[in-house]
Amino acid sequence: MLALFKSGRKSADPLHIEVPHGEAVYQVALRRKTGARRFTLRVSSATGQIVLTLPPRGSLLQATDFARRQGGWIAARLAKQPDKITCTTNASIPFRGIPHLIEHRTGVRGIAWTESDPATGINRLVIAGQAEHVNRRVLDYLKKEARKALSEAAFRYAAALNVKITGITLRDTTSRWGSCSSRGTLNFSWRLILAPDFVLDYLAAHEVAHLRELNHSHRFWSILKEICPETDAAEAWLKRNGATLHRYN
Repeated sequence: MLALFKSGRKSADPLHIEVPHGEAVYQVALRRKTGARRFTLRVSSATGQIVLTLPPRGSLLQATDFARRQGGWIAARLAKQPDKITCTTNASIPFRGIPHLIEHRTGVRGIAWTESDPATGINRLVIAGQAEHVNRRVLDYLKKEARKALSEAAFRYAAALNVKITGITLRDTTSRWGSCSSRGTLNFSWRLILAPDFVLDYLAAHEVAHLRELNHSHRFWSILKEICPETDAAEAWLKRNGATLHRYN
């Protein structure tokens, strides 16, 4: 993150500005944030989006100058972004944390399923039907399995804590892996199905624990670690590897 202390009169802001660097031109989104005291420039590790945050009365002219002087920094950060992987034939993706080779088969019944070959140690995610539908069917399968696994884990923890879940939704969020509303609705990223089981299980436990403590107090963490002993290991895994789950599309 780069920062620069500035202040000035607020002006009407465009949605983004352009930052040229060499032959590239980067689109930088603008955000004004209450409480911000300086310009900050960030590149999302999940999406690659470049965001310039301004104080409420920050000068747009100075903020633009600041961003345009950081073209090299932006380029370096983007160069470190993991390559995107399209979930289609012959791609390898982690399903429940285990690499699976996507294989398209014609002339077979069914839509999508997994297979393991003990002789070779190769795990496959097999997709039937027309080739042009492989990507969509892979994503549909991953989301279906995510809903199933997260629901099973969440209701198991809800029973252990004697709390009630009113609903479970899946989204493709980039800022958080899960959330819990005061009404008992849990929200999860479907990409958790790409993580090892103990990580998915932890996120289910985390959000269910919020049904007892809708905060991150000491009491909340005590409840969570009591029902999910692998909390620390899962948090460490997400810190090291979480951004890579956004590679798959």
